[in-house]
Amino acid sequence: MISRDTKKVLSLAFPAALKHLVDILQVLIDMLMVGTLSVAALAAVGMSMQFMMIVNVLMTLFVVGGNTLISRFIGQRRKKRASALLFSLVLLAISLGIVVTVSGYFGAYHFYAWMGATPEVVQEGGSYFRIISLGIIVIFLDTLLYNALSAAGDTKSSLYIKLVSSGINAFLNYVFIFGHFGFEAMGIEGAAIATVIAYSFNNLTYYLLIKKKANSKLDFLPLIRFKDIKRVLKVGYAAAIDRGVSSLSFLFFVSIITAYGTAELAGYQVGLRVEGIAFMPGFGFAIAAMALVGQNIGAKDLDKAYNMGIISGRIAYMFMGSVGFIMILFPEYLVHFFTKDELTIAVASKYLILVGLAQIPLAIMFVYSASLRGAGATKTTLKVNLVSLWIFRLIPSYIAYKMGYGIIVIFAIMNLETLIKGIIYWYIYSKRNWLHTKV
Repeated sequence: MISRDTKKVLSLAFPAALKHLVDILQVLIDMLMVGTLSVAALAAVGMSMQFMMIVNVLMTLFVVGGNTLISRFIGQRRKKRASALLFSLVLLAISLGIVVTVSGYFGAYHFYAWMGATPEVVQEGGSYFRIISLGIIVIFLDTLLYNALSAAGDTKSSLYIKLVSSGINAFLNYVFIFGHFGFEAMGIEGAAIATVIAYSFNNLTYYLLIKKKANSKLDFLPLIRFKDIKRVLKVGYAAAIDRGVSSLSFLFFVSIITAYGTAELAGYQVGLRVEGIAFMPGFGFAIAAMALVGQNIGAKDLDKAYNMGIISGRIAYMFMGSVGFIMILFPEYLVHFFTKDELTIAVASKYLILVGLAQIPLAIMFVYSASLRGAGATKTTLKVNLVSLWIFRLIPSYIAYKMGYGIIVIFAIMNLETLIKGIIYWYIYSKRNWLHTKV
């Protein structure tokens, strides 16, 4: 017999996980369509994702804190307070979006040049990212509204919206990139226009959903409470630094792998894509834990808040552990979907076997770190990630490379760091001190 709390977790986690899958598929479809144009166009879109990592740091500033506060207000049954905060965050997102839009539009070509791209990639990338920059505001708002609805306990609506918008994006890619139904072929610029239109559709649909849906837990209440904005930023700044540190650490780690050679880098990238499938349930249960922990802390039910994280974690490591088992048994088969190069397959297969062993601690890390963020304990997660990434992953990996050890040792260090981080989060979570975080 499935408990009521377990059903609640599942009802939030599965739609969130499926939305994450659709997000991945949308990116893959974009890459496949753009890849038919030229290698330079494909490289330009790929490099744009590096720039978006920086943009995501800014989004984290208001999204994580907003998620924490909105979930608490919903738990306290203070719809007006949550709705006023949502209105304020919309204004904040638009303000930050304007700054990024101006910077991105006028700096697009320079960004690619600074990254050392070839002249052809600079030309293609500059044209692409200029248009994406014009849509940064709708991208910011899409992320904000998705997280706000998730914090209020609604992940199904976001899934349905994403399914439709992904279909719109794919269709418009076909029309604008290649020139159909009377439109001229726009190439890579067409892909950017399709992306911005799809995000604009999301914004419009979210607005109609929040304003028109009966018994909606959120609304747009035109009232600005600077005290609540300050609380959001208090939680968000540590989360933003955490995201920034993680992004820079990831780039440094990739640079170490790159030093081993093209096959090792390709094997790592392919393995990472396969592992992304295992991330889906972890991501879904992290979203569920973050929302339910925050809501129950708001309702002053700390025991239930704690148990919601426990339930989410248990189900997450069952799912991710099962996927990890498949990775260990059939690594070559999974990798064959992405490449036929034998050396790349060999590297990626070894990567999958190792990360398959680490899926359970990775699930614990996903869910418990999200639970802490839901409680507003972002300073704690920042400290854990900073120390763990540098002390247990990056520095040992760099030393191992300099000492002449093979790529497998680097992968093993990465998974050992995941295990250590999972244990650290389990210990912090079990202590329960984070439940009393003031925001």
